[in-house]
Amino acid sequence: MQASKTIPELNRELAEKLVAEGRNNPHSAYFGKLVGIANGEIVAVGDDWDELARRLREAEADPSKTFGVEINGDDDTIDEIWDLH
Repeated sequence: MQASKTIPELNRELAEKLVAEGRNNPHSAYFGKLVGIANGEIVAVGDDWDELARRLREAEADPSKTFGVEINGDDDTIDEIWDLH
């Protein structure tokens, strides 16, 4: 029996799905946007990292349960941001 996935795992899986979608479909709703994920769900979409960080904090106070990703279709990597000031 497989153990339940952690919130960071759920966040990363969703981010990977969104990046793949953006790479394959430049008409994706999130293409060219910054996407904020918290607790395995999309909670914010924007164009500015500072605004995205603010909205992520509003959605989830625990930063270990949040994730931000840029959907640009340029590469396959997902870079994690550990701290935003």
